[in-house]
Amino acid sequence: MSDERDQSLAVTPLGYPGRLLAPGETYESVSETIASIPLAKHPPRAWYWGFGLGFAFFMLLLFAITWLFIKGVGIWGINIPVAWGFAIVNFVWWIGIGHAGTFISAILLLLFQQWRTAINRFSEAMTLFAVACAGLFPLLHLGRPWVFWWILPYPDTMGVWPQFRSPLVWDVFAVSTYFTVSLLFWYLGLVPDLATVRDKAQPLWQKKLYGIFALGWRGSAAHWQRQQSAYLLLAGLATPLVLSVHSVVSFDFSVAIVPGWHSTIFPPYFVAGAIYSGFAMVLNIVIPVRKLYKLERLITLRHLNNMANVMLVTGEIVAYGYLIEAFMSWYSGDVFEEFMMKNRAFGPYGWVFWLLMIMNVVVPQVLWLRRVRTNLVLLFLVSFSINIGMWLERFVIVITSLHRDFTPSAWGMYSPTFWDWATLAGTIGMFFMLQFLFMRFLPMISISETRELVAEPEKAEA
Repeated sequence: MSDERDQSLAVTPLGYPGRLLAPGETYESVSETIASIPLAKHPPRAWYWGFGLGFAFFMLLLFAITWLFIKGVGIWGINIPVAWGFAIVNFVWWIGIGHAGTFISAILLLLFQQWRTAINRFSEAMTLFAVACAGLFPLLHLGRPWVFWWILPYPDTMGVWPQFRSPLVWDVFAVSTYFTVSLLFWYLGLVPDLATVRDKAQPLWQKKLYGIFALGWRGSAAHWQRQQSAYLLLAGLATPLVLSVHSVVSFDFSVAIVPGWHSTIFPPYFVAGAIYSGFAMVLNIVIPVRKLYKLERLITLRHLNNMANVMLVTGEIVAYGYLIEAFMSWYSGDVFEEFMMKNRAFGPYGWVFWLLMIMNVVVPQVLWLRRVRTNLVLLFLVSFSINIGMWLERFVIVITSLHRDFTPSAWGMYSPTFWDWATLAGTIGMFFMLQFLFMRFLPMISISETRELVAEPEKAEA
């Protein structure tokens, strides 16, 4: 803790923590600290507890999916008029969480933000696992997931093609492209580090295994030139995906005529919310892992403070989106829009709306205080509140817009069943199980990029 206090005293003129790396770090210390984690014979005991808990919930997910295949989607709480339930709520939530990875890795790379270095590998892996969790829900929601390929643009001899005017088909293109580019971007940045781990490994099987995935990397000038060119190209490709993917997901709602969905503010509002929840999840992962693996010298308060600042900015954009939605429902003069807003706030699900406002708007305002942004416990709790709040936001958008639409005779209520909750909990378990496996076998911080900070200390402290 003394190191951390010393770092917190080194502040910029604006009062922010001033160091990206603790003083005294060298090429060798950086390589040894990061590479020793996947090469260790046994992980910390807490790793077994975390992985075991995630694996247990993953087994619950498999059980819930098996029962779904046997009985059908009737085991969920969906009905008429609420035909979209937890499956779509969870899909949008998980896609949003995956956005911080590409934002941290691609956009901040193009903007020459060096503070991304210690956290980009975490966030890139988080993106892949979150998109994998998200991809399950639309398939399960189809009712007949074994024919999911019907929505792909394959040459059908019967001349029957997917409805390309449907945003649900657009999702297939957007999410699959996002996942593919994110996977390539993550792996390309990992190659030099896999070679470092290969060279430090002692058992022959480890050398062989990491050597295969290092693709023969030897660190020559030609290798670096090609890797950096491809890395920058993929960053350029990934940057518009941050804006496009969640915009396309928002079209699932905004192209409909249902009050509460038919809104032009959804694309930017969804993108800001995605980055908001994504950064919150990164902090919820990084803060405990930083403590568990004693990475305080590499992931400093400067990194956590900067992420908190991004959360604060995107949180204000999300709050503005809530305000504009309420204003436009009044200003439009549309009786259906006015009723939708009143129903959200004071209808049967009104308590969810106000809980959402507390967790997503009120609680994050403490991030204006520097002592909160640099207090690990408070920052973790605020991030956790945001993650819950963003899930509640998706619940409000999906459920309360459907359960009371134009015709009172078609109104109904939605109540999630045990199987809804089991599927959600199972994907959370799957996400953390994959995250723990990643931390166990791969370098969780970029060795090559952290060495650049050692080589250029004046930029790291700028």
